[in-house]
Amino acid sequence: MKYAGLFFVLLLPVAASAQSAATGNVDNGKKLFLREGCWECHGYAGQGGRDGARIGATSLTLQGVIRYVRKPAGAMPAFSEKNLSDADLTDIYAYLKSLPPVKTAKDVPLLNQFKNE
Repeated sequence: MKYAGLFFVLLLPVAASAQSAATGNVDNGKKLFLREGCWECHGYAGQGGRDGARIGATSLTLQGVIRYVRKPAGAMPAFSEKNLSDADLTDIYAYLKSLPPVKTAKDVPLLNQFKNE
């Protein structure tokens, strides 16, 4: 039992760094998203397009995004730590998580004007 306190003291910095790593800076993330050209395939709002998946308000975890960006499948180029640090990707992730969810077709008034008659 006397080691329980030591375990907690040693674990505390790890938990704090994991929590701060998951937060990120939304404004910097948006700047990086634009600067690195992510928008070219994924759209300005992460809505996806012809060449990139929808990534706005992603359900992926931060670690999932980092893993995919480092070793992507398909035509997406890989971004090494030299190109984008984990801190940069954390900021981009924070930006993506800040985006509103994509509307369904029934929630877009213009699309509802053209229902089959």
